[in-house]
Amino acid sequence: MRLLFIGPPGAGKGTQAARVADRLGIPHISTGEMFRHHVEQGTELGRQVKAIMESGAYVPDEITVEMLRQRLEESDAVRGFILDGFPRTAPQVAALDQLIGEDGLHMVVLFEVDEDELTDRLMSRGRLDDSEETIRHRFKVYEEQTAPLISLYESRDIVVRVDGHGPLEDVTNRVLRAVTA
Repeated sequence: MRLLFIGPPGAGKGTQAARVADRLGIPHISTGEMFRHHVEQGTELGRQVKAIMESGAYVPDEITVEMLRQRLEESDAVRGFILDGFPRTAPQVAALDQLIGEDGLHMVVLFEVDEDELTDRLMSRGRLDDSEETIRHRFKVYEEQTAPLISLYESRDIVVRVDGHGPLEDVTNRVLRAVTA
């Protein structure tokens, strides 16, 4: 089962990806974790990523895609995976399609949570970079760059919408029902 979890910042994608991946026995593949792994291992890609991240710039798609290609070749990803954090833009969708084929994803799980709830969640995390202004900007970037992917995947008829409100376990159960239906 090859899944993509998508939704606005604070929707619970990473948390749910880890929980659902564990229950399904497939890896949760997060771009952030891939970056950290390569940096910690001191790989060539890791050295490139570290320098880019320290400069405050975004890691170029070519590097992210190469890391993802390597990750998908690992034995635990043969039975499936959950992607979290990639793709976020139309060019990244094209790159993913090249890696796994246009019909490579079985399902895209879209987490739906209203913006006030998302803001409350993000503000309560207590991170220094989670000011209300920063959070609103992240929502704007999501709407401009990532939200358009939803219609692209809807045209492939693989999007399922999941209510992201409520207790963690309730959301996990809704996701599991959606992906195993």
